[in-house]
Amino acid sequence: MKVLLAGATGAIGRPLTPKLVAAGHDVVALTRSETKFDAIRQLGARPVLADALDPDAVARAVAEAAPEAIIHELTALSGPFDMRHFDRTFAITNRLRTKGTDHLLAAGRGVGVRRFVAQSFGGWPYARSGGPVKTEEDPLDSTPAKGMEGILAAIRHLESAVTGAQWTEGIALRYGGFYGPGTSLWPGGEQVEAIRKRRFPIVGDGGGVISLIHVEDAAEATVLTLERGRRGIYNVVDDSPVRMADWLPELAAVLGAKRPWRVPRWLGRLVAGEPAVAMMTEARGASNAKAKRDLGWQPRYPSWREGFAEVAA
Repeated sequence: MKVLLAGATGAIGRPLTPKLVAAGHDVVALTRSETKFDAIRQLGARPVLADALDPDAVARAVAEAAPEAIIHELTALSGPFDMRHFDRTFAITNRLRTKGTDHLLAAGRGVGVRRFVAQSFGGWPYARSGGPVKTEEDPLDSTPAKGMEGILAAIRHLESAVTGAQWTEGIALRYGGFYGPGTSLWPGGEQVEAIRKRRFPIVGDGGGVISLIHVEDAAEATVLTLERGRRGIYNVVDDSPVRMADWLPELAAVLGAKRPWRVPRWLGRLVAGEPAVAMMTEARGASNAKAKRDLGWQPRYPSWREGFAEVAA
């Protein structure tokens, strides 16, 4: 299948591109920078130049590529992660999930793409009530913490636009929190270094639940989605949703670091902001049962524990 991949040099794009090529797909990679052309070619794809926020440029690039499918993995999260200014950190990513999605959909419709797969997120956006683990049928948070409204609105827009496009098979993948090479949860990454330096404390009881996924597993699930997925939403997470109070100390131990500090909610709110407190104490995890059933997918790292053992190695 001829595939246009937007986001080929991102955290998931780097493992995803060669997997698509190995599966026999012809991959054209959308990039806004000619400096990434060589990296894209090394991954096995052919580059095409366009800024995803420029509708005319996207339309020209997609028309030139004439793909049968589009995979939208665009984010802008390579800079410092400021929890106190959550919406500011996600501002460009929010635009890519709204305007960028709209531009890719419009261009895809123009050339008649048969399948459109887009990156969403299921690591924490579910409603902070009820059981600790949510399925795709459960609602997202309708009353997000202050500072998280923008990202949740952007996620809702992306999912609605993609799955509601009746002219194509639209699929949104709610990935868990990424870890592995090229992510902030990898040696040298921002989160790992914060844990090493005891700058990633457990807030309150640490009862918030998070779902994680190794980027290699996320990439494999994405290839299967392209080939087998059906219109709708899939959680792409590992088998082991986990409380923040459990995985942070375990990762610190794997890294040979001291146990994270514990701080009360009021101090966490003062130092890290309301989004950090909400995730640490109230977030809900996600179930991968639908993806495993419908896609025939089995994560190589069914638990973050096995994946973090690779971090230590």
